[in-house]
Amino acid sequence: MPTVLISPDIRRHAGRLIEAYSLEVGVKDLPALRTAASRIPPGTSIAIPYLPGQDDDARLAAAVAVRALGFEPMLHLSARRIASQVELESFVARAVAEAAVQRCFVIAGDPASPLGPFGDSASLIETGVFERAGIKEIGVGGHPESHPVMSPADRWAVLERKCGNIAQRGMSPLIVTQFAFDADAVLAWLLALRERGIRCPVRLGVPGPAGVAVLARYAALCGVSACASMWAKYGLSLGKLFATAGPDRFVDRLGAELTDTHGPVSLHFFPFGGIEKTVKWVEQYRAGGGGQ
Repeated sequence: MPTVLISPDIRRHAGRLIEAYSLEVGVKDLPALRTAASRIPPGTSIAIPYLPGQDDDARLAAAVAVRALGFEPMLHLSARRIASQVELESFVARAVAEAAVQRCFVIAGDPASPLGPFGDSASLIETGVFERAGIKEIGVGGHPESHPVMSPADRWAVLERKCGNIAQRGMSPLIVTQFAFDADAVLAWLLALRERGIRCPVRLGVPGPAGVAVLARYAALCGVSACASMWAKYGLSLGKLFATAGPDRFVDRLGAELTDTHGPVSLHFFPFGGIEKTVKWVEQYRAGGGGQ
């Protein structure tokens, strides 16, 4: 792939997006996180997803390990997988007591029918469990491109209501978006978000460098738009499935276009190609030479 020349000013602007980046790290990826820990800024937010086959003890142990490494754990809670309010209260209380967790990320979850009384992330927020336990920040999902169930109007209404509810309960709302490949769609979504009066910080989901086939598979699993023209804008081709692609063009585009109007924005990396590759990409991008 030919090198795209980017002005130093754009690279410096884009570099500010990754000064306080965050990472998605599953329980099974903790050994890789330990290996790379010395190269990741202290206090970095590490999101621990709610994955099938991992019980509460495993996820809490991961949060303890993340805290011990000097990072800030952000536990995911999947509403439809929680059997009762007692279970919710116990998990959040343990997270605070055992790992000094201060932030959580709430999602509805994949099951079509809830295991207990919680059908969506809003119902978790409304319990009051988080603020009573001392949680300071609640993250909710943003979808710059599409959503598998909700219409655009419904997405905006739900997002605005959740952010308002979190703030009214004395906590700070945070939006973490699904990963995307179309920087222009993300920029337009940010402007629409701010026009609706939602001013909270946004962490934009970005795929870490990975093989093209791996990126295509995750896009399909997560319902992320990925047509041929979008791949080309991102800087890769489906005809080169064994090639590796990083988010250089995506981040460069954000650096070229983001202004104060877009509000506080940083990057949240999904390290599909591994934590080592993502950390190396960040280091190289910060050095000004691009991540690949």
